[in-house]
Amino acid sequence: MNLKLRIWRQKNADTPGHFVEHDAPNVTPDMSFLELLDTVNEELTLQGKEPIAFDSDCREGICGMCSLVINGIPHGHIKGTTVCQLHLRHFQDGQTITVEPWRARPFPVIKDLIVDRGAFDRIIQAGGYISVSTGQAIEGNALPIPKDTAELAMDAAACIGCGACVAVCKNASAALFVAAKVSHLALLPQGQRERERRVWHMVKAMDAAGFGSCSNTSACEAVCPKSISVEFIGRMNREYMKSLIKAQFKNT
Repeated sequence: MNLKLRIWRQKNADTPGHFVEHDAPNVTPDMSFLELLDTVNEELTLQGKEPIAFDSDCREGICGMCSLVINGIPHGHIKGTTVCQLHLRHFQDGQTITVEPWRARPFPVIKDLIVDRGAFDRIIQAGGYISVSTGQAIEGNALPIPKDTAELAMDAAACIGCGACVAVCKNASAALFVAAKVSHLALLPQGQRERERRVWHMVKAMDAAGFGSCSNTSACEAVCPKSISVEFIGRMNREYMKSLIKAQFKNT
């Protein structure tokens, strides 16, 4: 296969970026998209040019680091797939592929295709945890949880925090990410201790980071590599309203 890449190159968040064309000749259909970028970088290095900066870690669809917009779609056009799992057999020989970073103000560009997703870390720090006593772990079946509840919690826990939901949303909303984290812990007995203040603090941190409001188009679910349902956003909103109501009663 012979491909042509239009890749966004940008020194940092304060420097204007631009597209640069790179040829990728003689690549194989079984290559992943990140392996394609590795190949292009090897050639650039041999030519004495600066390689393309991009994020990667596990390359197994688990970590969420491979945050790229491929032909206008976060993670590419294959549903339920991260960029590291996207293979070249899904493209046509001779095709021109446009590669960009996440486009959102709360995700400033660090360099080229790498953005700073520290805003997600701050949201987690605000409430995405549980307080438990240290010591020996209890037996797993000591806390009986209905099967449907456990499965729903695991569906929410599947979120890898990649930020594709933010990148595709016209308002750069992080609602799906926050909803998944809030719902996961709210559904489990271990998460009840911080349940009320968790959603309050996480939503507050989301707003403080500059993320927009939910646009209600479900574009986030469409591009989520783990197919997180927008129904969790409704669950988060209910959790938030309950926390407000209980806070009002406490103050009266």
